[in-house]
Amino acid sequence: MAHPIRVPQQSPAKPSEPSLVRGLSLMDSVMLLVGGIIGSGIFLTAAPIASAMRKPLFFLGVWLLGGVITLLACFAFAEMGAMFPESGGQYVFLREAYGEFPAFLYGWMIFTVGQSGTIAALAVGFAEYFGAMLPFAAAHIPVAHVLGFTLTRRHLVSICSIVLLTTVNVLGLKRGSALINAATWAKFAAIGIFILLGLAIGHGHWSNYAVSLPAEQPVSLGHVVSAFGVALIGVFWAFDGWVYITWVAGEIKDPQRVLPRAMVLGVLLVGAVYLTINVVYLYALPITRVAQEETIAHAAAVTLFSSAAARWLSALIALSCFGAMSCAILSSARVSFAMARDGAFFQAMGRVHPRYRTPAFSLIALSAWAVVLALSGSFDQLYTYVMFMMVLSYVAAVAGLFVLRRTQPDRARPYRCTGYPYLPALYVLMAGAWALNSVVTRPKETLIGIGIVFLGAPFYYFWRRQLKRNPQELTEFE
Repeated sequence: MAHPIRVPQQSPAKPSEPSLVRGLSLMDSVMLLVGGIIGSGIFLTAAPIASAMRKPLFFLGVWLLGGVITLLACFAFAEMGAMFPESGGQYVFLREAYGEFPAFLYGWMIFTVGQSGTIAALAVGFAEYFGAMLPFAAAHIPVAHVLGFTLTRRHLVSICSIVLLTTVNVLGLKRGSALINAATWAKFAAIGIFILLGLAIGHGHWSNYAVSLPAEQPVSLGHVVSAFGVALIGVFWAFDGWVYITWVAGEIKDPQRVLPRAMVLGVLLVGAVYLTINVVYLYALPITRVAQEETIAHAAAVTLFSSAAARWLSALIALSCFGAMSCAILSSARVSFAMARDGAFFQAMGRVHPRYRTPAFSLIALSAWAVVLALSGSFDQLYTYVMFMMVLSYVAAVAGLFVLRRTQPDRARPYRCTGYPYLPALYVLMAGAWALNSVVTRPKETLIGIGIVFLGAPFYYFWRRQLKRNPQELTEFE
């Protein structure tokens, strides 16, 4: 299938045509990546992971394994990001390796469920934990009835958080980046205090590391592998967001040098934070309790300190959700922006605001859909369905590195994938095995996820037909 007429997204614009601005430094890029990854997952996912792993060292080991697997993908993405320093990131990688249709399905998934669902989940999580600090602000108290729908204070807090962060990101890249930096540094400080005080003066016990969950059946290698596969679902969800930095590659200063460094540094930093905070969880509670606690951070804080610590922990999680939501809004809109520039999405989403130099319409459209999902309450289930497809898309992109080495051997590669071909091949094998395990253990969810993604196919052919009829639609981007 032939590629549509495309132009470099960062090519010099005509005086009448605004373009995006390369304003993100290395520090900005690392903060965006770290702030986008550390949301609510690390505070909520321990129970199913502990239930699957059953032993403290296995529990910590699966977090280490998840970080290593993510880092292997980062090495491959860093090479492709340096090759194609454009807005859209993984969408561009898939387009160049496999063509328009697979790339479109990826972008469709990101807009309709993947990132809109993430933004909705973070907004609802922020409202919930903000309400734990100020109950009057997020209680389930009706404030209005619209078309048969009851709008509560919690809904209002969710909507206001999305609207506020979208507005900041529309008003300029530097404003959005500054907010992310401030939220991420505050998040680091709060997590650091929790870890240091928990280990220094907390009422925990290292003897908890000697406690294991009893085995429900004879342990075999197959059971261990399957258990790690199930546990990695939660771990991958907690690590998800590392791809954000590739989506904003078109706005990074010196992306060929900065992007690879930001990806590796960011994932290493997140991995260290995750491993350390899980050490604190096990110091506070034996794994038998960890496996039962849906809000592990709250339970650990109460054990280590007192029930009064719960409010401060709620503030930490609310801050974490708020910062991660800002990262998701800023970066996700760049995928639909790139699709529109290719003529594969609504044309307005490919426009840059003449004053603020941001993809304003794309930001607003994505956030509006996230508001709808947040109000519907369906985001959580939808995201669960497409998590399999998200990981599968990472596998396809890393495999695409091998395709690009063959099809575009002469293209400049400012950064070459560490350990090529062995490390990217190892990622494809490990993440591919996880995907296969998911099909076997959760066939309903994976099939629904595939169905949701392929619902975009008719829209793709509609936009392609429109472009063939009106090829001049892309001339404004030339």
